[in-house]
Amino acid sequence: MDELKVLVEKEKISEIVIGEPKRLDASDSHITPNVRLLEEAIRKNFPQLLISLLDERFTSKMASVVIAQSGLKKKDREQKGLIDTVSAAIILQDYLQTRVK
Repeated sequence: MDELKVLVEKEKISEIVIGEPKRLDASDSHITPNVRLLEEAIRKNFPQLLISLLDERFTSKMASVVIAQSGLKKKDREQKGLIDTVSAAIILQDYLQTRVK
């Protein structure tokens, strides 16, 4: 939480979007309780922040497609964490698009 505190203050963050893992039938996955614990900890430590949970189903698959079409060399496409990074960008993009409507 210390790193998040520095980032919130430095970047003047007012809102956080967290991917919420769900099964295909929209029920909670085995990881969902951990995400809710994270959400609870952030709310406790940063009561001024707006926190939004966004369904993250299919984002890893979508990220894999984006990465495959990116033109990156195979070695770069296999970089650890790249799918998570692209998935996070997709979640944020989805969130921002829902706010515009």
